[in-house]
Amino acid sequence: MAKPTGFKEYKRKDPGYRPKAARLKDYQEVEKTLSSSDITTQAARCMDCGTPFCHGAGCPLANIIPDINDLVYNDRWQEALDLILATNNFPEFTGRICPALCEAACVLGLVDEPVTIRLIEREVIEGGFKEGWVKPIIPEQRSGKKVAVIGSGPAGLAAAEELNKAGHLVTVYEKDLKPGGILRYGIPDFKLDKSIVDRRVRLMKESGISFENNVAIGEEISGSFLTKRYDAICLTGGAREPRDLNVPGRDLKGIHLALDYLIQQNQRVAREKVTGPQILAKGKHVAVIGGGDTGSDCVGTANRQGAKSVTQLEILPKPPDKRPESTPWPAWPLILRTSSSHKEGCARKWSVSTVAFEGTAGKLKGLTGTKVKWKADKPNGRPHPEPVPKTEFKLKCDLVLLAMGFTGPEDNVLFKQLGVKRDRRGGIVTDDNFMTSRKGVFTAGDMNTGATLVVRTINQGRMAAERLNKYLMQKRRK
Repeated sequence: MAKPTGFKEYKRKDPGYRPKAARLKDYQEVEKTLSSSDITTQAARCMDCGTPFCHGAGCPLANIIPDINDLVYNDRWQEALDLILATNNFPEFTGRICPALCEAACVLGLVDEPVTIRLIEREVIEGGFKEGWVKPIIPEQRSGKKVAVIGSGPAGLAAAEELNKAGHLVTVYEKDLKPGGILRYGIPDFKLDKSIVDRRVRLMKESGISFENNVAIGEEISGSFLTKRYDAICLTGGAREPRDLNVPGRDLKGIHLALDYLIQQNQRVAREKVTGPQILAKGKHVAVIGGGDTGSDCVGTANRQGAKSVTQLEILPKPPDKRPESTPWPAWPLILRTSSSHKEGCARKWSVSTVAFEGTAGKLKGLTGTKVKWKADKPNGRPHPEPVPKTEFKLKCDLVLLAMGFTGPEDNVLFKQLGVKRDRRGGIVTDDNFMTSRKGVFTAGDMNTGATLVVRTINQGRMAAERLNKYLMQKRRK
């Protein structure tokens, strides 16, 4: 145990954000860092519970959190780094953008504020890079087997790294200009600086992993080519098929999908060519439809672009400030969360549904919404929203960003070329070993589960790689 009385002596300390006036002028990361001494003190708060729910119930990667905290407190940082990397390929990503499910499951959180697990993780990996402890992992022996990983998001990168460690020759294919997937193009730089992604990709290249970018798999490279050239394939293309809003006026100019908007701004920050018609919030009244992380990212981006106003609309009821009985500890609590982007300026409306868009001369001028009440048709039935009579309202807006989530993988001719089956929702059908209906073709991440957290997709990539490796080794013995 780090310090038996630490949780009694020390209070939680968060680093906070850079001043709002300063951060709205750039796209640099908004969250500040704590000093090494502060991190050591925060690690001392860990109770080293007999049953560490942070490790079991909380973390999808099963990071050995109490032991990591103990090592940090005792100034054994390199050992702490080795322990983190044993279960988490990319703590520099999760240490920045993970919502910290582990902290929600922290036992100390029952009576006090939980341990700052995410921050400790981030400082351990950053210290490791600074000290030169994070090095390429080059296998001593190669298996002679070749694997193609299609997609370079967190699941694809994790799968590629694990397969490379096992000795296979791995090539990662990416349709975008640079690797990273959602990490690079979906998440704003003010949450995850892209130099962090570049640093990890360089390390993976030095480890022997090949990257083929700006390649349209299924078009420029066919499924037939892949199956002939590689011993196995892992599909990790994500779940980017957006949920749309088909109401009157949807065809007006000024209504865009959130991911298209975020991708463009990330391209601008990276000084890449912007794809598609320009979507900018400068001087506009912006409505963001959808209350999740993607919607929050749109809010922060719109404010940086100089929007006149930003309003976020959410169809679900406003969550409570404290953990409700419906999500008891150690489950992830359904509570109100206010991001750094919300704090920069945003009106938030709950339990509302957009029923129509209005405009003139083909251009968006506003929307009509209504309050809704959630009801179930029968006991234990699935709740659905019903409009509340006489609650319609008008909202002036000339830019709408649809951030209502994703329904599954985007359609790709590659699926037909490979002959993989899809379920009625468009997802890829897999068995318990992450293998699709086509032998030797696996899938992981959002393409397998539907859109989810980065920490879960990393775990998916790791598990799929393990099964794929077993498949190759069995094939080799035959």
